[in-house]
Amino acid sequence: MHSETTEWTPPPKDGDAAAEQQPRQLRRILRIFRPYRGRLAVVGLLVGASSLVSVASPFLLREILDVAIPDRRTGLLSLLALGLIGIAVMSSVFNVLQTYLSTTVGQRVMHDLRTDVYAKLQRMSLAFFTRTRTGEVQSRIANDIGGMQATVTSTATSLVSNLTGVVATVAAMLALDWRLTVASLLLLPFFVWVSRRVGQERKRITTQRQAQMAVMSALVTESLSVSGILLGRTMGRSDSLTRHFAGESERLVGLEVRSHMAGRWRMSTIGIVMGAIPALLYWTAGMLVHFGGPGFSIGTLVAFVTLQQGLLRPTVSLLSTGVEMQTSLALFQRIFEYLDLPVGIEEPRSPVRLKNVRGEVRFEHVDFAYGGDGAPPTLYGIDLTLPQGTSLAVVGATGSGKSTLGHLVPRLYDVTGGRVTLDGVDVRDLDFDTLARAVGVVSQETYLFHASVADNLRFAKPDATREELRAAAEAAQIHDHIAALPDGYDTLVGERGYRFSGGEKQRLALARTILRDPPVLILDEATSALDTRTERDVQQAVDALSAGRTTLTIAHRLSTVRDADQIVVLDGGTVAERGTHDELLAADGLYAALVRRDARVAAAPGQPDGERGSGTAPAPDGTFGEDAGSQSGAPQPPAQGGSPADAADAPVH
Repeated sequence: MHSETTEWTPPPKDGDAAAEQQPRQLRRILRIFRPYRGRLAVVGLLVGASSLVSVASPFLLREILDVAIPDRRTGLLSLLALGLIGIAVMSSVFNVLQTYLSTTVGQRVMHDLRTDVYAKLQRMSLAFFTRTRTGEVQSRIANDIGGMQATVTSTATSLVSNLTGVVATVAAMLALDWRLTVASLLLLPFFVWVSRRVGQERKRITTQRQAQMAVMSALVTESLSVSGILLGRTMGRSDSLTRHFAGESERLVGLEVRSHMAGRWRMSTIGIVMGAIPALLYWTAGMLVHFGGPGFSIGTLVAFVTLQQGLLRPTVSLLSTGVEMQTSLALFQRIFEYLDLPVGIEEPRSPVRLKNVRGEVRFEHVDFAYGGDGAPPTLYGIDLTLPQGTSLAVVGATGSGKSTLGHLVPRLYDVTGGRVTLDGVDVRDLDFDTLARAVGVVSQETYLFHASVADNLRFAKPDATREELRAAAEAAQIHDHIAALPDGYDTLVGERGYRFSGGEKQRLALARTILRDPPVLILDEATSALDTRTERDVQQAVDALSAGRTTLTIAHRLSTVRDADQIVVLDGGTVAERGTHDELLAADGLYAALVRRDARVAAAPGQPDGERGSGTAPAPDGTFGEDAGSQSGAPQPPAQGGSPADAADAPVH
């Protein structure tokens, strides 16, 4: 039995739990880089070679100062000078090559993460998206993964480079003089402790910062969409939304400043101390000579100080890398949260594939509750049969579970009891491709991409020819309107189809479904938000689409279901009545009451007669429609029925 989870974010972890999880998280990060271990090995070799070559410079410098110049050996001096130049050239070449390889690996890792998160979200059930703000999802993919760019492209390389450089430099320093080396490294434990404290602080701030960026992304997505702008303007809330955005942005400013300044003074202290160490070395050498210790040649002392100064950069960089890794762990944790989300609806391991779907649909003792077992039921005890090629209409009051029933056939949700079958096979046992080819859904809220008419239609069938597009549009009674547009099928529909009226968008959606040619059709309130004339035009297209298919119609206006082979009345999540239109009228029950309600609404004074103009010329604002002044993209009435759009069935958080 499949059930939905109601929470997808893990609970906050205390310090001990987070510390226990960190090694596991690091191992998981390393597994992400595993496919590229060959390239990373080459990067490691280049980094090691560059570090070793760089360490040789102070030894050449010592020979110049102690031997070549004092002994006036110009030939040796020339060779040593050329050696210094050669070392610089080799180091530069090695650095360019390792930067190219490490950046390539880092970008591939980011690509893998983006793709994995997107693929995971594509597998999530509809319930997840009813509980999650779109901006939050976008922030995880854009901001969080984008924030890891420095980590995955340079941090790993910097870690290897600096670690190799530190080890090689310390070894060279020991070879020159162990006493000066000990003096140079006395403060290293203090530096490590400081960097760890700074890293933990930045990790905590980064988590807060990314959460705040997600809040802002969600606010922008919701308020700056076409619907959001229209709602804000008509409700007079534009200034309020601006103030709200400014407040959220102000919080982000504070977090950004804290993030950049976290531990800045501590790290600066490290730099000051590291910069003062050469003075300490000169003082130590002088004191050793003063108290009768072994002397130092000028070349040895200069070479040692040069090595120590060379040690400064990789040591500070290594400590900073540790800080950056702590920060990046917070970003990886947010990505892993999404990758670890439980998938409510999964394809079975050995799915059933149906080549020729007849289209018989059965609901057998179906129960369903949003939130899974133990939650209040939305549907219970549903037993229905839709023979191949027949039509079933589902009607009922708002919140009775109509839309929920339709969502169970294409597995937008899974039943919590009983089963739904297609040609005798439980839909949970079918592979997703079979189910997608077999069941077409046309809902009240039509979604169109910001692309051309042809591209929107081809979303159903990418290889569709122009002739197929035209045939589908003609069947949906929208071809003549498309042909009259300035660019025909290449006309851009605009954000969410805002350049088309409600009836036109519905017919485009019908044409898109006709291209798929599914044997089973779910019509979810497909005409309820349209005026009378537009509804009549769209209904003709619906009738053409439904011919010969198994059709489940979820209806609010009963005028659209009078000719259905069977009508079911839902009440409180269960079947209250069933029969034909005439049979249910004769029974004088709930259905008859709904018919009388519709008749009273239609006869009420002041109701629009629905006889709107239907020109095809563009309106002054650039829209194209039957009624340029009435765009269906405006805020629509809530969907009627038991779906996430219906607050009575599934409150959206």
